[in-house]
Amino acid sequence: MSLNQLVFRSMLKNMKQYFLYFFALIFSVTLYFSFVTLQYNKSVMEQTANSGTAASGFEAATYMLYFIVLFFVLYANHLFMKRRSKEMGMYQLIGMTKGLIFRLIALENVILFVGAVVSGMVFGFLSSRLFAMILLKLLEQNTVVEMAFSKQAVIKTAVVFAILLIIILIQMAWMIRRVTLINLFTASKQADERVKRFSPVKMAIGAIGIGLIAYGYYASTNLFDINSGANLFLNMLIILVTTIGGTFLVFRFSVSFVMNLLRLKKNGHLNIVDVLAVTPIMHRMKGNAKSLTLITVLTAVSLAIMTLSYISYYSVDVIAYQQVPADYTINNQEMDGFLKALDEENIAHEVKTYHLKMVEIPMKEVVAAPIAEDIYSSVGIISLSDYQQIDAAATLQGDEVFMESHFGYLAEMFPIKSGKELTIRLGTEGNYKNEKVRIKDVREEPILTSVNTGGSPILVVSDAKFEQYPSVQAPIIQQSVILQDKKDMERADKLYEENGSEYRDGVKHSFTRQTQEEVRKDYLGMLGVTIFTTAFLGLAFLLATCSILYFKQTAEADEQKDAFTIMRKIGFSEQELMRGIYAKQLFNFGVPLLIGLLHSYFAVKSGWFLFGTELMAPMLITMGLYIVMYIIFAILSISYYRKVIRETL
Repeated sequence: MSLNQLVFRSMLKNMKQYFLYFFALIFSVTLYFSFVTLQYNKSVMEQTANSGTAASGFEAATYMLYFIVLFFVLYANHLFMKRRSKEMGMYQLIGMTKGLIFRLIALENVILFVGAVVSGMVFGFLSSRLFAMILLKLLEQNTVVEMAFSKQAVIKTAVVFAILLIIILIQMAWMIRRVTLINLFTASKQADERVKRFSPVKMAIGAIGIGLIAYGYYASTNLFDINSGANLFLNMLIILVTTIGGTFLVFRFSVSFVMNLLRLKKNGHLNIVDVLAVTPIMHRMKGNAKSLTLITVLTAVSLAIMTLSYISYYSVDVIAYQQVPADYTINNQEMDGFLKALDEENIAHEVKTYHLKMVEIPMKEVVAAPIAEDIYSSVGIISLSDYQQIDAAATLQGDEVFMESHFGYLAEMFPIKSGKELTIRLGTEGNYKNEKVRIKDVREEPILTSVNTGGSPILVVSDAKFEQYPSVQAPIIQQSVILQDKKDMERADKLYEENGSEYRDGVKHSFTRQTQEEVRKDYLGMLGVTIFTTAFLGLAFLLATCSILYFKQTAEADEQKDAFTIMRKIGFSEQELMRGIYAKQLFNFGVPLLIGLLHSYFAVKSGWFLFGTELMAPMLITMGLYIVMYIIFAILSISYYRKVIRETL
C-alpha cells in the first residue's frame, strides 16, 4: 500500500474526529480573510474614514484573530495526536519509522489545511459583502457595497496560514520524536492522578485559591478609586495575577477536594453519577486544571471586551444628549437667520435661552471622594428663571442652589454630595471673597453643551445672586433649539448649514458647530468599527474555547467506551448511564462558564463607566449569547456520548 493510499484511508477513518476541527478552521479562515478583504474594500474604507481607526482596527483584529486560531489549532492538534497514539503505535509495530509516521500525519494536515484555507477564502469572499453590510448598518450608512476580490488579501491569508501550518508540523514532529512505543499505547488511558486522601496542605492551597479570586474581585471594585489612581497599572497587574492564579488553584485543588468529600460521604456506596461524573472529574483534574483555567480566562476576557464595546455602542444616544442636550445650539445669538429660516419653513420648534457665567469653587467640598489638597475649579452658573424653562416648579430660598451632576465616568469617580455647604470664590487674585451656599439638590438632567461648560457641572442660583456674581470668563448666551417633530431634522440640518454654522464670534472656522445628531454620528463612526471587530473576535474566541471543550469530551468518551460496554453488560441502561453524563457535562461546561461570567462581571463592573452610561442591558445580552453557545456545545457533547454508549451493544 502506497503512502498516498494510507493517507486517504487514515483520513476517512478519522473523518468524524476531524469534522468539527475542519469546520472551525474554515470558520477561522473565513473571518480572517473577510477582515483582510474589508481593509482593501474602497467603499467600506471611505465610509469608515471618519472614525480614524477603521484601518488600524481591522489590522489589529486580524492579528488577534490569528492568535486565536493559533491557540485553537495547536491545542486541538495536541488532542488529536493523543487520541491517535494507539494508531501510531500500531504503525511502529508493523515496521514504520517515526519519520514515515510523521510524513503520513503531516500529509494529512497539509491536505486538511489546504482544503480549509481554500474553502475559507471562498466563504470569506462570499461573506465579506455581508460583513461589510453589517458594519455599515452599525454605522447607519446606506451605501451599496459591492463584492471586491483582493489579491493582497489572498496573498496575506495564504502566507499567515502557511506559517501556522509550519508551526503545527513542528509541534507534530516534536511530539512524535519524544514519545516511546509504550507511551503511544497507554497515552489515552493514563489516569492523571490517583486520589486517596487530601492532605491539609492541599486543602489550604485550595482555600488560598478561593481567597485569591475573592481578593481580585474586591480589588477590582476599588480599581478606579481616586486614591489608587497613581498605582492603577500595578493594581491591574495584581488583580490579573490573583484572579488567574486563584482560578488555577481552584481547579487544581478545590474541585478535587470537594469531589473527594462527596465520594467519601458515600462510604463506598457509589451510584452511577459518582462513577461516571464525580470520580473521572476528580482523577483528571490535575491534567485538566491548566486547560480549564485557560478556557475560563479566555471566556472572561473575550466576554469583558465584547461587553465593554457594546456598552459604548449602546450608550451613544445618551452620551450625545449629555454633550448636546438640544437638537441645535446657538451661542450669543450669532444665528438669528437660522431661527428665522425655521419660521419661514414652518418647522415647529422651541427655543430655550440660557445665560451662563463661570465662577470658581473648591472641588473637595462637593466631591464625595477625598482630594489631597484644595483644588478650585471653574463651574458654570445659570439663574433660576432660566432653569425654570426645564423645571417650572423649581424654587430656591436664601442660600440654596441646585447643582447639575457630572456625567459619564466623572459621575462615578467624583460623585457630588447634596445637602452640603459650598464655597463660591468671587473676585480676583489677591482680593478674593468667599460666599457660602447650600446644595439643595443634585440634578441629573443636562442643561448646557459640554463645549460651553468645559465638562464641568452647573450651579443654579437665584436670580439675585446670578446678577451679583461676576464671571471669571466672558459670559455666554446659549440658545437651545428643540424640534417638535424629528421628521423635520433633514430640512433643519440644511438650514443650519446655510445660516452660518461655521461662524464663531463673527469669524469663519474650518469646523461647523456641533449638533446632537452630529455628535451621535461621530460616536457611531468611532464605535461602530470597534463593536464590529470585537463581536467577531469574541465569536472566534467563543468558538475556539467551546470547540476545545467539545474535543476533550469526545476524546474522553472514546476512552471510556470499554467501561460503558462493561456497565451495559452488567445491566445498566442507556438512560442510567446518561444521568452520569449529564452531571459530568454540567461540570465541564457549566463551571468554566460560571467562573468566566463572574470574572467578566467584576472586570466590566470595575470600569464600565469609562465606556458608556448603561451596564446591565449590554452585559445581560452578551452573557446570554455566551450561555446559549455553551449550551449548544454541551448538547453536542452529550449527543456524542449517547452515540458512543449506543455503539457499545
